[in-house]
Amino acid sequence: MARALQKVTKAISKKRSGKGKTNSLHQNSRDAQRLRRAGAREDKLARLLDAATRNNQLYVDRVAWFKSAIESSSGPVSEEELRLLTDLFIAPEERIVNRKEAEMREYRAGFWVPDLRDEQGRAKLERWAGEWSGLNTLNFVRVVKGEGGAVKTSSFPPKGLS
Repeated sequence: MARALQKVTKAISKKRSGKGKTNSLHQNSRDAQRLRRAGAREDKLARLLDAATRNNQLYVDRVAWFKSAIESSSGPVSEEELRLLTDLFIAPEERIVNRKEAEMREYRAGFWVPDLRDEQGRAKLERWAGEWSGLNTLNFVRVVKGEGGAVKTSSFPPKGLS
């Protein structure tokens, strides 16, 4: 049974035109109900895709900032420099206080950033095209705030403290 709105519309149109009937449907006919369900499915999928895209944009923006931050330098980045870059990323975000507070909480628990500690990780970030789908090729770490803070390897996508 066809599930996509376009397929349902095509199937109903084909069925109705084959019998020589007009293209109007009764309000509560089976075909009208199929069209409504298919339309509702399409709307739901579009809303879910938009929500996922908005959620992912936060991480895309973060990785893009780190990419632009390392453009003027070369070579791998030390853990201390990675910690400094993380501090610099969080500092100008004061225009949205809630976002900064959330990022500081994440920083205390482990801030998710691309791994720039070796030349290969840096090269991958420089080749990254700025898309969410391209992030799976990068390696990530969690940077913990403070002098005794650790830099732990992480995974993609960032769910909890991976």
